[in-house]
Amino acid sequence: MNGRWTKYLLTGVVIAVLAGCSSRPTDRGQQYKDGRLDNALEYVNEPNATGKPVNAKDYVDQVLEVQYASGSLYSRNNDTFNAVEQWVRSGADTRNLAQYGISAYQMEGADNFGNVQFTGYYTPVVQARYTPQGEFQYPLYRMPSKGHGRLPDRTAIYAGALSSNLAIAYTNSLMDNFMMEVQGSGYVDYGDGRPMMFFSYAGKNGHAYRSIGKVLIDRGEVARQDMSMQAIRHWADTHSPAEVLELLEQNPSYVFFKPQPFAPVRGAAGVPLVAKASVASDRSLIPSGTTLLAEVPELDNNGKFTGKYHLRLMVALDVGGAIKGQHFDMYQGIGADAGHAAGFYNHYGRVWVLKSAQSAKPLFTANQE
Repeated sequence: MNGRWTKYLLTGVVIAVLAGCSSRPTDRGQQYKDGRLDNALEYVNEPNATGKPVNAKDYVDQVLEVQYASGSLYSRNNDTFNAVEQWVRSGADTRNLAQYGISAYQMEGADNFGNVQFTGYYTPVVQARYTPQGEFQYPLYRMPSKGHGRLPDRTAIYAGALSSNLAIAYTNSLMDNFMMEVQGSGYVDYGDGRPMMFFSYAGKNGHAYRSIGKVLIDRGEVARQDMSMQAIRHWADTHSPAEVLELLEQNPSYVFFKPQPFAPVRGAAGVPLVAKASVASDRSLIPSGTTLLAEVPELDNNGKFTGKYHLRLMVALDVGGAIKGQHFDMYQGIGADAGHAAGFYNHYGRVWVLKSAQSAKPLFTANQE
């Protein structure tokens, strides 16, 4: 979603660096089926994948959202959208893509062996009140005026450096506030029976970002291989409020929000996002509106790789400052369950960019030079 370049919490503590790794690990879904790939996007006759996409309806729904929200984006990708939908209706056999005028380009991955990194993000829902009362003492702020010099850092903001007139909600969890900052937006339930308010990203204070996940790893509080959003929350739940405050203050950067009446979650392309059918990408490699066929590793409820994969059709509709190159951030949806899934993902799968034959010609040429 707009401004989601603030999401460094998970991606800033990448657990495995595949490049140059001689042991070829597989614990996070890494595969080595296709040999070395020498192009960022390498043309293949057909994807070396089995099964059918498990989310064909969600993909069609996501394409409809593109059509309704952005006519220009839809028109630029219409040939591919239509071809893929026809392929899906015919049974979605990956061996038959060419029969529907679809070319497939496999992504080389982080290691040149096709292993593309997947992380996850979601839209949190937090409980709040309009004024401080009882346990609801932690303010969320709107963006201050920029006419008063540099804005205060997180420590100063927590100490009350901002005017209470800028407070737009008071929650019962400082950690919930922080997690909403990391995701870049969220829904706020004021507990008065009215529809939830959407808090979109409004800006930041201009101070450098520091990952609290990395801080916990460096301090030996959480093992690198165990780092996840859930691990951070567990640490917070088992430490005092003063210790949680001190940890959060290690990150001077602070995010501000803009309240809006209940609205759909939109990506940077301005299109409402369908859970698990949309991703954030590096636009210099994967432009907005690109259709992806992804072989995604399945995780169990504890975030461990099950050894199985499933195929998904997804559209690139968002961006993120930490999303560079052979890396996608999968949108998981709204609420606690989505957050649970998003918090575990830092795994690897294979990805093919799908293009109609006409739109693929310049891409094919560029990748053969």
